[in-house]
Amino acid sequence: MNQPNTEPPPLLRQPEFLKLWAAQSISQVGDQVTFLALPLTAVLTLDASAAQMGLLMAAELMPHLLFSLFAGVWIERRPNRRRLMIAADIARAGLLVSVPLAAAFDVLTFPQLYAVGFAAGSCAVLFDISWATLFPAVVPRRDFVDANSKLSLSRSISFVTGPALAGFLVQALTAPVTLLLDAFSFVGSALFLGRIRTQEPQVERDGNGVLDALRDGMRFVLKDDLIRADLGCAATVNLFNYVFHAIFILYATKELGVAPGTLGIALGVGAVGGILGALVAPRFERAIGIGPSVVVGSVLFPAPLVLVPIASGSELTLGLILGTAEFLSSVGVMIFDVSAASMLFMRTPDRIRARTAGTFRFVNYGIRPIGALLGGALGTAIGLQTTLWIGVLGALLGVVWLVFSPIPRLREAPAEAT
Repeated sequence: MNQPNTEPPPLLRQPEFLKLWAAQSISQVGDQVTFLALPLTAVLTLDASAAQMGLLMAAELMPHLLFSLFAGVWIERRPNRRRLMIAADIARAGLLVSVPLAAAFDVLTFPQLYAVGFAAGSCAVLFDISWATLFPAVVPRRDFVDANSKLSLSRSISFVTGPALAGFLVQALTAPVTLLLDAFSFVGSALFLGRIRTQEPQVERDGNGVLDALRDGMRFVLKDDLIRADLGCAATVNLFNYVFHAIFILYATKELGVAPGTLGIALGVGAVGGILGALVAPRFERAIGIGPSVVVGSVLFPAPLVLVPIASGSELTLGLILGTAEFLSSVGVMIFDVSAASMLFMRTPDRIRARTAGTFRFVNYGIRPIGALLGGALGTAIGLQTTLWIGVLGALLGVVWLVFSPIPRLREAPAEAT
């Protein structure tokens, strides 16, 4: 007698994943439109100064530092994380709508923009940590790498289409009206999330208080050989990558004399590299193993950026060099992200998944503004080119965390930690 086939169908024939992918794709494009349209609203509508622009960016990033750890514990104790994601989407839509409404009545102020940026960043923390618990409930373990590749592909495409769409809409309709249209992207994401039907992980009541739960989550991350090395590598790369990118545009335009149009094309080519990296990551992982794929990605991400501080020549030559650096780096970051994220999902037990995601977000996102501030300070004190070298070489040190861990020898998917 034949046994029934219990294997899930191919990923593209799994309706719940397709809904999740659609929600993520729409939301990612919306994020990129907001990323450009909100600061353009400050510049074009309120004539923002450099200090005010810095405050606006800080307001958007601060929730990751303030709330990630506690959000992980709180979300872990909620029975329906998908509803939290829907609520976060609807809240972000409402926040964006408030800006064009205030602009229409000529009452838009910087405090409102700061509040919108801070609240939207808080919703992003809630959404993304909840996402980390919903993803393994929707995607079979067998398909983690393939699913992460497709989600990363959507993110890469949003980096290409989002800013271009935002620029066109701002020029045609003004920045506040662009934010009004952007609000519909979050509504669309919420509608797709609302159609997902899946059994979420059970809430485990351990009787611990918030601080005990935080300690448990941090202890798990720091004691597990794979997760500790992964986080150490990612944090090191992110710190120095933001040192680099804090002054990259200033160096390219002022020191190298690259025209804004040429620089825009080079950055666009880099985004195309991200699309390619997301497509090849699963095949690359199958060819050499998930651990070696993480190692190669961690090196290929920062290494091509060495071309920037040594770049010289004509405008065309500089454009080709910068485009090549951004392209190869974007391929590397996608190989690293897809493999590392899949390894983290496979390794983390459901009962502690939200706390782990909160810890990762606290470190990974918390280190970025520190790197940007450090890059600005070093660029002022020792010069832009020297700071770029520090950014590239420092980011390459991230691989040291991996070399002295079991990750390079990890060929197959890791077992879930006990």
